[in-house]
Amino acid sequence: MKVVLAYSGGLDTTVSISLLTERLNAEVITVTVDVGQREDFKEIENKAYSAGAIKHYTLHLIDEFADSYIQPCIYMNCSYEERYPLGTALARPLIAKALCDTARREGADAIAHGSTCKGNDQVRFNLTLMAECPDFKIITPVRHWKLTREWELEYARKRGLPVKLDSSKKYSIDENLWSRSIEGGVLDDQSSFPPEDAFEWTVAPEKAPEEPVVLEIEFLEGRPVRVNDVEGSLSTLVRTLNEIGGKHGIGRIDHIENRLVGIKSREVYEAPAATILLLAHKELEKTVYTPREYRFKHLLDFEWSDLVYQGLWYEPLRERIQRVGAEMNKLVTGRVWLKAYKGSVTVLGRESPYSLYRREVADYDKGWYPSEEEAEGFIRIWGMHSIQAHLLRCKRNSV
Repeated sequence: MKVVLAYSGGLDTTVSISLLTERLNAEVITVTVDVGQREDFKEIENKAYSAGAIKHYTLHLIDEFADSYIQPCIYMNCSYEERYPLGTALARPLIAKALCDTARREGADAIAHGSTCKGNDQVRFNLTLMAECPDFKIITPVRHWKLTREWELEYARKRGLPVKLDSSKKYSIDENLWSRSIEGGVLDDQSSFPPEDAFEWTVAPEKAPEEPVVLEIEFLEGRPVRVNDVEGSLSTLVRTLNEIGGKHGIGRIDHIENRLVGIKSREVYEAPAATILLLAHKELEKTVYTPREYRFKHLLDFEWSDLVYQGLWYEPLRERIQRVGAEMNKLVTGRVWLKAYKGSVTVLGRESPYSLYRREVADYDKGWYPSEEEAEGFIRIWGMHSIQAHLLRCKRNSV
């Protein structure tokens, strides 16, 4: 039996290599997908071989992640429950697809991943695997064999596996180009304040520079193309904003999240670039859309974000909503200026060739101004239904 395993280099997946070999007599091929996490990929490869893998792949898919997953996220102002910019949720379909491609290339029989019974990722991975390569068996060692951290540590000690043999790990971390998620430890107490050692991308706002930084972000049809003097790929711009935003304490998120598996969890994220780009993009949309377009787009954004979070990347509705969003974004061209200062980002100004704002109309002192008769007529017609209903019902209630 040949199994392709999604490999992070952590305790769960390292133990899984040995267990798959030992209990299923499997040949294990490990796959690590680089989606922008700050890892020593050579060290991860060496750990995989030390644990018993017969072959290892490191797939550098940062630009594909940025262009095919983060960019749609920007189009759709992605934000689950108006807080989480979907970093982990966006990466899972790409990683699972890469597993399918590798399994086909290697002639494997099954695909494995290290998800647990309580997490969202078991759904995201499995649904993508079911859509992309339905003929492959899916194995989840941690879930299937009911592994606990204590048992895994003892097993790793006995087998001499290349893992840290202690239980002092403070947090569970998942990181990619778009966000860094932090769970576990003291964060499981929803009333506890996140310790500073939980954060790596961002400084505490009170320790950020005393001078603010002004950012000029340019969009072309909804795509970020420039940040100040930096031009380049989306992945380059995201890295740039992660660095600038992190330096100024931007992008810390702490909220109680409704997981798709039916429980609430306390989630802490760092997402400097996502925080800045999504704010700028929304501001430009507000500038170029009519009121009805803007409100309709908000409904689309909410539904798209919910589908992605719930692991339904292959739901046809997600694809259709995204096509509408991409079409609407053809008007989202222009520039937005923002100020980053000690943990906050504020909009300073915006411009677009498609802006529906007209100073000659909006100015109170010059230009168009409705007459008293026009204003009176508008008010009367605008509120007619509401006023008639109010008066009629007041009369009825007084009887």
